[in-house]
Amino acid sequence: MDKIVAVIGGGLGALSGAIRLARLGFKVQLFEQNDKLGGKMNEIKLGPYRFDTGPSLLTMPFVVEDLFSFAGFECASWLEFAPLEPLCRYFFPDGSVIDASVDREKMLAAVAKFSPAEAEAYEKFLAYAAQIYHLTAEIFLFTPIHERQKLIRWRYLPLLFKLHKIDAFRTVHQGVARFFHDSRLIQLFDRYATYNGSNPFQAPATLNIIPYVEYGLGGYYIKGGMYRLIDALEKIARNLGVEIQTSVRVDKILWSNKRVRGIIVNGAMVLADYVLCGADVVVAYNALIDGLPAGRQKLNRLEASLSGMVFLWGVGKKYPQLHQHNIIFSADYQREFTQIFQECRAPDEPTIYIAITSKTDPEHAPLYGENWFVMLNMPYLAEGQRWEMEKGRMRSIVFKKLREIGIDLSRNIEAEAVYMPADFCQLYASNRGSIYGISSNNRSMAFKRPANRSRDIKGLYFAGGSVHPGGGIPLVLLSGKMAAELIAEAEGIKL
Repeated sequence: MDKIVAVIGGGLGALSGAIRLARLGFKVQLFEQNDKLGGKMNEIKLGPYRFDTGPSLLTMPFVVEDLFSFAGFECASWLEFAPLEPLCRYFFPDGSVIDASVDREKMLAAVAKFSPAEAEAYEKFLAYAAQIYHLTAEIFLFTPIHERQKLIRWRYLPLLFKLHKIDAFRTVHQGVARFFHDSRLIQLFDRYATYNGSNPFQAPATLNIIPYVEYGLGGYYIKGGMYRLIDALEKIARNLGVEIQTSVRVDKILWSNKRVRGIIVNGAMVLADYVLCGADVVVAYNALIDGLPAGRQKLNRLEASLSGMVFLWGVGKKYPQLHQHNIIFSADYQREFTQIFQECRAPDEPTIYIAITSKTDPEHAPLYGENWFVMLNMPYLAEGQRWEMEKGRMRSIVFKKLREIGIDLSRNIEAEAVYMPADFCQLYASNRGSIYGISSNNRSMAFKRPANRSRDIKGLYFAGGSVHPGGGIPLVLLSGKMAAELIAEAEGIKL
């Protein structure tokens, strides 16, 4: 086949689409503005300390395995998925601690010890979350829902008649609070809305699918670091003939007569029959696509997702109080999200997430130390924010919260790097520095993320966390799959 696809970006969605298209016989050229692939899923080293800079947890590993299988490779020969046990250690303001586990018996025992009256509630909640998954996954996760002809298949009709059961009219918080009375457990399960970059007090309860994905299907770490997935996908892409250029910037997407013509890269024209854009769809309409003001205005009205502040700390001491994944909760979760989304300012007391991969891969830090990825939920970029001041304030808050659980870190940091919303905007061209694309902070946006196929320009397709089906490793990989399959169908290729 002599059909050319130009792929913009080297993140997971773009790589997923590029690999599938190359396997289907397209000539694929991929352009990445940074010096290495991966987008937000990247890695850096600070002296002897090594860090993942993006996702730290893998769910739905079968999506990764499916991509490898489609490309003609055995996933297990490339990557080792290590089940996380416990999934996460949670610290609450009252001093209580619980270790969450995928293992049903361990989790029931942990909940029963933590809050004796809630063990039965946990089982009921997980059954409720499982029902949402089984009702929605086929349609909302594995199908490009904007393509109407795909939704009227006979096998989908029974599901369409049951969609009233997906709890779309309550919020995540209201859905969780139906099952639990202990405010700590409500807070624990409310946090899963942040996997989507959203506010649990506004986002629809349908997002309670996420706890089932983790507790019902499992949570994993990729041995050697999460970036090993990018390493493997890059090698597979090159093996299949994808032409990859890094440190090159795409300036524009070229189109005329409602048909894509190619792209401009570093001032030079690159002709293509199709363009697969892995860049944030809002940024693409604002910076890469000229002549579509209505589409630009429509996308700019959508609320951006959470951003974050990340401290990468090389810590010269080991702390057995912590596991690989840890959460230190704020005392007033609703106020935290009100300040982030309604007031667009850094919260007075942020929830703190700490990931330490050296707990599993000791070579990621010196023998005496640990590599800490510390992330705080933050608002997207807006006027009046003073991030340099907030950086110092947040560092102090983290140290204070750590002292409350018996950890004095202030004198043990040997290396540091800090990422703020403006850095996400600059490094990854994310809309207003958001991490997860578009929020789902209303009843419809969870089901109306921008489409994988442009309705404005024939031959233009989108992949990545800003479009359907959403953010997170498996969903971003699926966005690339959907875009590739739609391109193949446009060429008459039967899949």
